[in-house]
Amino acid sequence: MNRIVLIGNGFDLAHGLKTSYKNFIDWYWKDWGEKLLYGLNKTETDGLCSFKLKENINLSNWAYVWGFYYKRKNPLAPWNPNDIISIAKEDKDLCDYWTSPFLQQICKSIETKKWVDIENEYYDLLSKCALKGNTETTVEELNQQLHTLQEKLVQYLSLVNNTDTKIYESIWNKIYSPINPKEISVEKFFQLKEYIDWCVKQDNSYWASKMQRYKEEYNSDDVDSYKRHYHENYYVDYPRPFMLPDHIMLLSFNYTKTVHLYHNQNFSLNYIHGELDKPQNIIFGYGDEIDENYQALKNLNDNGCLCNLKTIKYLETDNYRNALAFMDSAPYQVCIMGHSCGNSDRTLLNTLFEHKNCLSIKPYYYIKEDGTDNYLDIIQNISRNFTDMKLMRDRVVNKTYCEPLISM
Repeated sequence: MNRIVLIGNGFDLAHGLKTSYKNFIDWYWKDWGEKLLYGLNKTETDGLCSFKLKENINLSNWAYVWGFYYKRKNPLAPWNPNDIISIAKEDKDLCDYWTSPFLQQICKSIETKKWVDIENEYYDLLSKCALKGNTETTVEELNQQLHTLQEKLVQYLSLVNNTDTKIYESIWNKIYSPINPKEISVEKFFQLKEYIDWCVKQDNSYWASKMQRYKEEYNSDDVDSYKRHYHENYYVDYPRPFMLPDHIMLLSFNYTKTVHLYHNQNFSLNYIHGELDKPQNIIFGYGDEIDENYQALKNLNDNGCLCNLKTIKYLETDNYRNALAFMDSAPYQVCIMGHSCGNSDRTLLNTLFEHKNCLSIKPYYYIKEDGTDNYLDIIQNISRNFTDMKLMRDRVVNKTYCEPLISM
């Protein structure tokens, strides 16, 4: 049996990194404040927004605004970039301020929901532009704006560091924990039972290597206690070494290096969406071929509507192919660590969750400050990645056998 660990942004957040899209957008505006502080032009723009000094402002560039135009009680105090961007946005007598519909939609989501999924916002606006005649922006402009955001995101994430390693041991134990037989779907349990029963009866090197591996990993000589069997309903408590995953793939949807903390010779590491060291291979777009709008977009015969489709971008590297090969190689359990399982990755997740070798799907949830958790949120998102709801109910591990990614 194998295990695939889905690594999402919550994994980085659990390690103390400010990698949410909200963190990124906050940095984006702070960076704009720095640009305006030292701007050498009357108009500053990046394709997502622009700030143009009014004609009656008799200054040749933005840098002069903060030295001559705005007077403060303490002119020697350094300017706060956030104050600068607030003034530039709100002072209608100072400049003409423009934001693209894409950036407006992103900021509105943060304002109302306190979070945003930029890839979903892109897909939503793409559908409106291409299918519903939205004339606020064109597909070409939208694609360029997404590309600009991708470059900015790479720049921001390259600055994020100071990984918190205090939770390393706890996360490591979860990644390499034995698979509880009660976590396995009913559909797959009896097939697996026949295989393990056969293995237990064999006096061969496979059994010996399993026991030795268990002793090394857990520093335990109590081997005999794990050879006992007992029945509870239709479940069997097999020797624990048999329930350790043979191979583990860390399937990271992040671009950061946090997951490298857990990478060793026994694990394969797959940056399915690329990594910061190779920005040319980063995948940033939408991946929902199940959505009804996707077929309509494909039928438009406009490559601009598909250029940021993840399925297309996957063909630029062999990461997706390696993931498929791992799925096909043996039965596997999916463990979800910090991935929301949202629609922007639905094509890949559908393949992963409904694959014939998938034994179960175990989400590790997040405990909020008020004591509630997001287990049901993850499950609801997981359900959208299934076309067979009966299969979903069988494969998703119920909360009784799940646990938080990190404890409060």
